[in-house]
Amino acid sequence: MAKFINPFTDIGFKRIFGQEFSKPLLLNFLNNLLVGEKEIVDITFLDKEQPAIYEEDRSLIYDVYCKTTDGDHIIVEMQNKEQPFFKKRSIYYVSEAISRQGERGAQWKYAIKAVYFVAFLSFKLDDIGMKFRTDACLMDMESRDVFSTDIRMIYLQLPYFNKTADECNNDFERWIYVLKNMEALNRMPFAAKDSVFAKIAEIADISALSKEERMKYDEGIRKFRDTICVMDYNLEKGRAEGKKEGRQEGRKEGIYEVARNLLAMGLPKTSIMQATGLSKDEIDNL
Repeated sequence: MAKFINPFTDIGFKRIFGQEFSKPLLLNFLNNLLVGEKEIVDITFLDKEQPAIYEEDRSLIYDVYCKTTDGDHIIVEMQNKEQPFFKKRSIYYVSEAISRQGERGAQWKYAIKAVYFVAFLSFKLDDIGMKFRTDACLMDMESRDVFSTDIRMIYLQLPYFNKTADECNNDFERWIYVLKNMEALNRMPFAAKDSVFAKIAEIADISALSKEERMKYDEGIRKFRDTICVMDYNLEKGRAEGKKEGRQEGRKEGIYEVARNLLAMGLPKTSIMQATGLSKDEIDNL
């Protein structure tokens, strides 16, 4: 039986990052995520979670104001199942967070706060890249200089993080190691040396859940594991279909090449049609 909750369930993520008593953990994580860039001194939850766009959208989106020297607005999103058009959805989420800041009247001068979108991905996303961390912002296409940091999107693909506990070199890597491996841990690493991880051990202990929370958590675990099974099945199915389509496409191109050679040799098109099975229109278009 697992000792710690799975952070990729709704209940698990809420306990670690989405409740008032866990605000110090979120503050610590974000400061480690943005080390050398921003220093956050306080956070305030605006809405506990944004409503789903439609019924099947089970992603949790927490709207969090972070108090920094320049007043940035940071969005933290936990995504616990693969969804179609995820990159476009994330752009939509950021755009929505920007537009919600608008004020009526001529006095408003578009003084928007920057929006930082952070996505925890427990799966691999093909159109983002084969790496653990991807940072995106608005950029000048010619010079490659940063055009604006008012929009910042950070994707963390946990399957690409393969470090052991001993290989973690900083607190951010230790955070990621704990989040990725939490459900399989018998004890919380780093807890003896860092009070943050001792607090995670306290909050994430399954025995600390109330009866109601435990029932919701067990249901969340079932849904999470069902989701993983569906994702794995679809991935393998997609790979198999891709290989099949690749073979078919290669075979077709080989037939076209034979037909081109026969045409170059001066054979009649009717003979080429009989030899290759191609139609007259296909041969005419070669």
